[in-house]
Amino acid sequence: MTFLDLVRQRESCRDYLPDPVPDEVLQRCLEAFRLAPSACNRQPWRAVVVRNPATRAQICREALLPGLPMPWLAKAPVLVALANVFLLRDANLLPEAQKLDVYIRVYVYALVIPVVSVAGVLFASWLRRREGRRLRRQGVPKDEIHRRLDVQAERPPVNWWVLGGGLAFAVLSLGVGLGDVPAAEEIVFVVSMTIVVTLMVRLTRDLAPAARETLLGTALVIFVFRALPTPGAGQTWWMIDVLGFDQQFLSVLAVIGSVLTLAGLFIFRRFMAERSIYYIVAVLTIVATLLSLPIVGMFYGLHHWTAAHTGGVVDARFIVLVDTAVESPLGQIAMVPMLAWIANSAPAQLKATYFAVMASFTNLALSASQLFTQYLNDLFLVTREVRDPVSGAVKVPADYSQLGELMVVVVAIGFFVPMATIVLARIARLRSA
Repeated sequence: MTFLDLVRQRESCRDYLPDPVPDEVLQRCLEAFRLAPSACNRQPWRAVVVRNPATRAQICREALLPGLPMPWLAKAPVLVALANVFLLRDANLLPEAQKLDVYIRVYVYALVIPVVSVAGVLFASWLRRREGRRLRRQGVPKDEIHRRLDVQAERPPVNWWVLGGGLAFAVLSLGVGLGDVPAAEEIVFVVSMTIVVTLMVRLTRDLAPAARETLLGTALVIFVFRALPTPGAGQTWWMIDVLGFDQQFLSVLAVIGSVLTLAGLFIFRRFMAERSIYYIVAVLTIVATLLSLPIVGMFYGLHHWTAAHTGGVVDARFIVLVDTAVESPLGQIAMVPMLAWIANSAPAQLKATYFAVMASFTNLALSASQLFTQYLNDLFLVTREVRDPVSGAVKVPADYSQLGELMVVVVAIGFFVPMATIVLARIARLRSA
């Protein structure tokens, strides 16, 4: 019999004996699998031997193709699950321990981001030294070289308030984190906000009144806009468990969002340059509210209606992809006017300090967003199903009944709070960049 005859005559088995598979037979099968060819011998897969009956039954329920039941697999005495673990590809097919390995690997890869940041600083320093050597070879005087290459004519004095505030923040965060203090997040947020606001008050003393009002009005509106709560992890759980999204699809959404966010900074550069921050935040608020409605609608069955009327084209994934593609370019637009104002209007010797303090202030807004999200999740209870890893029994049932109300409240807060802040800022006659 030739190999081609063997391929033509193969059949798929749909019935299995309950007898256990001997280890030596299983090892021979795994050895054949191990020797299977792959591109460049990368072998981007893992073999997971599953003997536990409850786990095999769970795999048959959850890890197979939607709409393609395979109950006969649960009768097999052993399953060998092959999973491609190229980042998050097919991560939903892996056991929990394997998923943890994938997430750890993604986290390790993410550590390259600060490495790239530090490398950028080192590269800029190397370019500066190289340019200095080039100018010296041309006979340019030392003073002239410093004048051309130095960012500032003279080194600004050390701002001990900024250094002291940073040290106080570090000590507080470590003490609260290591001491298992109740309400630790709230304590760190309040103290951090106090430190940053104190630094902002001291920095803005030397500004002209008009410039001070512009900075404060801009910072206030941006802070409120970035501090808005989100539905939290419950919405992601619902997308995975109910809509059928997997980790790979969610990672694709994240990549689309990141790329289009960068593209949006380029596409909307004129819009950011010509409009005030009040106008920009108002537009972003309206657009974000409109783009949140399809997600809320899907909780109440919008994707079933659209799929039924479009031959299955406009399904849940289509709606989320389009929604992400439209919303992502607007992601970081609100930050640009304030940074541009600092670059143009802050005192020359304090620009870096202004950047650091205002960046800390706006980052605290993200901490506020997490706290508000947590409070809303305490009011609207959303739980995901948790099973016992051994028996497969349900320990915590899935409950998404309040998720719709949570998303509606989040959308309402996301619209009315920024708009009210803009109105109050105008009443207080605070200007904006």
